[in-house]
Amino acid sequence: MKNKENNLKHQEEKNNSKNDNAENLPRIEKNADADINSFNGNGKHKQDFPLKKFLFVSWESLSGDLAYQIKKEGHEVKIYVKAESDKDVYEGFLDRVDNWKEHVNWADVVVFDDIGFGNIADSLRASGKLVIGGSKYTDRLEEDREFSQSEMKRVGMSVLTHYDCTSFDEAISFIKENPGRYVFKPSGNTSSEQKGILFMAQEDDGKDLIEILELNKNLWAKKLKRFQLQKMAVGVEVAVGAFFNGEDFIYPINVNFEHKKLFPGDIGPYTGEMGTTMYWSPPNEIFNSTLLKIKENLKDSGYVGYIDINCIANAKGIFPLEFTTRFGYPTISIQIEGVLSEWGEFLYKIANKEKFDLKTKKGFQIGVCVVVPPFPFDDKKEMSIYKDLSILFKKPNLEGIHLGDIKMINGVWTIAGETGYALVVTGSGITLDDARKQAYGRLKNILLQNMYYRTDIGAKWGIESDKLHTWGYIY
Repeated sequence: MKNKENNLKHQEEKNNSKNDNAENLPRIEKNADADINSFNGNGKHKQDFPLKKFLFVSWESLSGDLAYQIKKEGHEVKIYVKAESDKDVYEGFLDRVDNWKEHVNWADVVVFDDIGFGNIADSLRASGKLVIGGSKYTDRLEEDREFSQSEMKRVGMSVLTHYDCTSFDEAISFIKENPGRYVFKPSGNTSSEQKGILFMAQEDDGKDLIEILELNKNLWAKKLKRFQLQKMAVGVEVAVGAFFNGEDFIYPINVNFEHKKLFPGDIGPYTGEMGTTMYWSPPNEIFNSTLLKIKENLKDSGYVGYIDINCIANAKGIFPLEFTTRFGYPTISIQIEGVLSEWGEFLYKIANKEKFDLKTKKGFQIGVCVVVPPFPFDDKKEMSIYKDLSILFKKPNLEGIHLGDIKMINGVWTIAGETGYALVVTGSGITLDDARKQAYGRLKNILLQNMYYRTDIGAKWGIESDKLHTWGYIY
């Protein structure tokens, strides 16, 4: 996921949004269908689906790449981004608006691209508006670890043993009395920034975690009121996700493998995500034993959109860790690489609770995040060096090049915002090696001062796939 989610400065606004309801929103009016002529991403006429109007609503600049893809298909698109730090992101690519509520009646579909909009989305759906995005229930699934773990257990998933704490001395005593390897995770309604405080014990008796907690308890106690010690499970970290139309999942599912640390070899700080490998699949054992079990809850909540569950798989079982109840970043850009269906038509129809035969490429897709300083940290002085820096392409070929925090000035792509999260470069192929070669080949076409990225996205697939096949979890 995009690193700026780990440095989120808008949790207060998200929390305030929970008080919004239909009374705060404009009265919904039905839009007539637009002209039946539309275009696909290659600029070719497509006559069988009418043009629609899409309104994207975001706390920060997350979903511009998807919005731009829908615009390239011929639909009308407007986007609202709340963050002042992102006020120039997407300029030259998308039509930005200052007040999204003024455009609700204009839109055929409203797209909320992050958690924190659940109450508003519920109200709009209840009024008859077509909405892609969260619900009050699914917001809580992602925000509150204790709640999500209890829901996983309630519907029959195999959850790891965990202990919920409210004091660091309590946690230290627990580990001493119950020696073992644990993962320390913030819990409750925590901001994305707080969720970045995570530590995995390396010693079998957990003494290294005890030492970390002892040394940092006074500092962390100011930031965390609740946290969780989760029993460590060693295996393959794998996620399965699928789109949901308010009543059922849309197939195929997506199987993906995230690379969360900054440097190759999984070294350095957690960034959220530096790249991902994925493929589309019929339902498999990982999906059936985890995400499928939450189907009725999603239906009852009215959720529409993409949902993903991250797991640890080993010979003993499949253990879910956490939900992502929204588009993933850069996941959605890599999915654009792998989906053959028109995104505008797809999102409109699932928002309307229609079934959809999602067409996807065979084989694999990968995505590599391209960044510049100060990523993954906040440093306005350093960012001032890279702000407005031009991104050049040796050849006029932009296939597989996806928007990060950039804008376009006089036809030239330039760095925007304050994060240094510049581009996502994708590739696909029948084999993962083919997908890697295409993505890293496309990277060589980019000229951007001091850009950096991981060179090992997908490199562990051979080992990981052998294990998952041996355990019978993927086909």
